[in-house]
Amino acid sequence: MIDFGKDVWLCFAPERVKEEGQTPDYRFSLANERTFLAWIRTGLALVGGGFAVDQFLPDLRWAVRVGMALALLAVGAACALRAVNHWVRCERAMRRGEDLPLSRFPVVLSLGVGLVAVTMMVVVLLGWTTGR
Repeated sequence: MIDFGKDVWLCFAPERVKEEGQTPDYRFSLANERTFLAWIRTGLALVGGGFAVDQFLPDLRWAVRVGMALALLAVGAACALRAVNHWVRCERAMRRGEDLPLSRFPVVLSLGVGLVAVTMMVVVLLGWTTGR
């Protein structure tokens, strides 16, 4: 069972994770950190994509441009925040000898990126520009 309060606390004080269970093989902890960094890179790429849509596609209709940019920025922010939570949950599970936690977040991330991609395809096909 997830103790949300404790998970949030451990995000801000990761040294407290050492108080739980036994130290896992360092290779697993390092793999967990690499996964964390991959989530952070994904979040940064999505944030960059959101800014790029807003700044470099000025001819798109305002609502379409801002909607796509905000969707990418929101999913990027969620990805970065989720990275820390996932790192803590996995580290705790490894120290306790439990199964690694499952997450629905990859589905949310895929749906968010897919929605923006489909919107972009519709924009390209229909040519939704401001008519400059």
